[in-house]
Amino acid sequence: MLTKDIVKKISQLARIPIKDDEAEELLSGFNKTLKVVDELFKVDVSQVEPTHQVTDLENVFREDEVDENQMLSQDKALQQAKNKHNGYFVVDQILEDD
Repeated sequence: MLTKDIVKKISQLARIPIKDDEAEELLSGFNKTLKVVDELFKVDVSQVEPTHQVTDLENVFREDEVDENQMLSQDKALQQAKNKHNGYFVVDQILEDD
């Protein structure tokens, strides 16, 4: 079972500030969840075949074909661009310092 100190440590690691009353509520919820998981570990599944897919659906693949009727030329794509240079869009630099 978890303790209030462990719940507070988890919140610090997740960088989620919690109050004491919230820690109590989370502690209760975590412990209930762990009890359920403990019960699941007690179930004998040695005779059960693992199931990875239950719907019997299969991926449908198609050839990756280029439809040139739906393609834009580079000139057409850049036609309404506010800023362009040598055939490319020019955008503002978006970087943040940590």
